[in-house]
Amino acid sequence: MITLLNGEQWDREAILAKMHDDDFYYGHLGKHAMSSSSIKLLQSPKSYYNITTYGDEKDSKALQIGTLIHTMILEPEMFAERFEVVDVQSRVAKAYKEANAKSNKIVLTAKDYDDNMRIVDAALRNEHVLDLIRGCEFEKPEIQMLEGYAFRAKADIYDARYNFMCDLKSCSEINGFKYSADKYGYDVQAWIYCTMFQVPADNMKFLVIDKGSLDIGIFDVKQSFLDKGYAKVKQSLQNYKHFFQLHNSLDNYTLRGTLE
Repeated sequence: MITLLNGEQWDREAILAKMHDDDFYYGHLGKHAMSSSSIKLLQSPKSYYNITTYGDEKDSKALQIGTLIHTMILEPEMFAERFEVVDVQSRVAKAYKEANAKSNKIVLTAKDYDDNMRIVDAALRNEHVLDLIRGCEFEKPEIQMLEGYAFRAKADIYDARYNFMCDLKSCSEINGFKYSADKYGYDVQAWIYCTMFQVPADNMKFLVIDKGSLDIGIFDVKQSFLDKGYAKVKQSLQNYKHFFQLHNSLDNYTLRGTLE
């Protein structure tokens, strides 16, 4: 049985079936289940409160582009269902604004599309990438109770034959990806996904594409990386319980440290 943050109880197989619906997955479960994104936000309880209360638009374009890259590499048949391309070069163009106001899809400019298809083409021309994704399932949903809370996830690339999983990332500087992995909490995601899909660290990889150079990297994961992510998950859940379940005042949240 899955118990969501709002107290709803679901049969696991029933809720898994509904998770293929993006509106349910990102909408209802986005509010009422934990995820790697919410755990990262909860490292700052004030950020979690502000974004879950008021929303966050600052990264909307980056998220749209990330969705485009994922779709075109992993699920190109879903492009027409998810996207609309307007033949303009700028998002300030009247035609773009009109389409964006009317469409229920992600609206891109022709420049958005063309610029990022370079990234897609680079990935799909690479034999190592093709070998990595051949025969795999894409965007495979999972939901489980971890540490007493419902967690949702979708594995970008999953192969049940070899108990293998891979996450697709794009970045602006691939030589700094190891630092980005720490900065953006990919260790958190790795622990959640490996735990939920029962994949050992040795069987998880990150497939990374540099948006500028188009270089491609395949990064392995060590158990120590997962352990670091688990520590962050535990701290974030403590923050959630303290401030959002026990309703202690966020005004008293204070960071402490020592400068050396």
